[in-house]
Amino acid sequence: MSMLKLITIKIILALLIFTPYLAEGQEASSTTNEGAPVIGLSRDTLFFIKAKLGTSSPAERALNISSRIKRLYNDDFLIIDSLKVLHQESTYDIVYKDLIILSVSESDAGLEAKEPKDLSVEYLQIISNDLIRAREDRGFLTLIGRVSLVIGVISAAWLILWLIARGYIWFLKITESNKNKWLKDLSYKDYTFLSADQELAVIIRLIKLSKWIVYAILFYITLPIIFSIFPFSREWADTLFRLIWSPFRGMLYAIWDYMPHLFTIIVIATVMKYVNKFVKYIFSEIEGGKLTIGGFHSDWAMPTYNIVRFLLIAFTLVLIFPHLPGSDSEIFKGVSVFVGVLVSLGSSSAIGNIVAGLVITYMRPFKIGDRIKIGEITGDVIEKTLLVTRLKTQKNEEITIPNSSILTGNTTNFTTLAKEEGLIIHTTVTIGYDVPWKDVHKALERAANITEFISKDPKPFVLQTGLDDFYVAYQINAYTKEASKQAVIYSELHKNIQETFKKAGIEIMSPHYRAVREGNASTIPSNSD
Repeated sequence: MSMLKLITIKIILALLIFTPYLAEGQEASSTTNEGAPVIGLSRDTLFFIKAKLGTSSPAERALNISSRIKRLYNDDFLIIDSLKVLHQESTYDIVYKDLIILSVSESDAGLEAKEPKDLSVEYLQIISNDLIRAREDRGFLTLIGRVSLVIGVISAAWLILWLIARGYIWFLKITESNKNKWLKDLSYKDYTFLSADQELAVIIRLIKLSKWIVYAILFYITLPIIFSIFPFSREWADTLFRLIWSPFRGMLYAIWDYMPHLFTIIVIATVMKYVNKFVKYIFSEIEGGKLTIGGFHSDWAMPTYNIVRFLLIAFTLVLIFPHLPGSDSEIFKGVSVFVGVLVSLGSSSAIGNIVAGLVITYMRPFKIGDRIKIGEITGDVIEKTLLVTRLKTQKNEEITIPNSSILTGNTTNFTTLAKEEGLIIHTTVTIGYDVPWKDVHKALERAANITEFISKDPKPFVLQTGLDDFYVAYQINAYTKEASKQAVIYSELHKNIQETFKKAGIEIMSPHYRAVREGNASTIPSNSD
């Protein structure tokens, strides 16, 4: 029979640990004629509080004393012998370290017909005995309960980890089996940004990253829970929580504090964006000829817009710079100075080419598509930038010329006047004094008139550019509007000169050759040739 009673008592105590307490202070709040009861750890009444203390009623005092006794019991490091009675001005206090458990006043002692000191010592003994008895009755069961709770938390965490791992494997299988159905190549026109295989690899990496993030969160949540189960390790849980949360909290506070600056940057960037759009619209109207400004050529529009855009961007950066995080730090200033020194030392030639490009833009010596000659190089302009100008020669060679070299040399433009007035092409032949000059003039003009791409109006004309010792120099001049076809025109003209001179019976030969040739035979080709 005694064994059955012992088992029954243990079951009741276990139920008391794992079930919430009954409404605390129910008995304490209902003051009887004997006073408000102070409820002990075993739910029995330890003593009654009958008098008020300050503004606290007996029921409030009893409820507070009961909760402080439970607080002492929950302290695993409690040393019961450290409970003691201290005499204050008008009360005797039962204290543990800095916690006042109970204050016994003259009123309390009077109602109990005892001295305040004796009553406080009596209360101290009752509370100590209740703590000792509760520890003896519940200590082992509490430990078992806490260990069980730890096992439960670990089991739940392990179950979640297992479910996540299984779900990850299942998701991979489903995704790979339905890859061709779910995933398509991400492409635009002929360019594929991501193939289906690449998309699958990205998805797998993202899921794997998400899995490890969930693992980290689960570990971060589980470990403090386990630490908080045992009172001696609760401080570890708080320390771990602060250790991980503090950087995130600091980051969130920093982002929150930075929000006004961020909004300022967004406003500045938005305003300057629309200012840039307005400026671009104005210059595009000038380039299209819809808006004309006296003395401002349409081909200046886009280069000038680029300059204005650069200035707007620089101005925007100046406005934004003070609002950047860390802009006032010495490190940021040092890096800015270092970058400025590198740019100034390493870009002197580049700056020179940029300045030359700006000067060339407003000098307007040529434009895209013009046939020009720079130094010994002749070709069509295919690109103009602030740094270089690129030419395409007659032999399909692309030549890049720095703008500073163009600015310091001479540039010949064959196209500027060719479309309206015509470009004069010319070539010279030397004929002996024995041939009448009128015949030479007629032959040269006839050769020019039958040459393709040579204009009939104005008419070709001949200049006699020299009367040397042995011959006369005749120069044929003809107009053409096809400046980019000079090589073909010259070739055709030379061929036609040969033909017309042959028909006219005129020898084209150097007097030096005439002096050394054998005999007086003519060098004019026969008709069979």
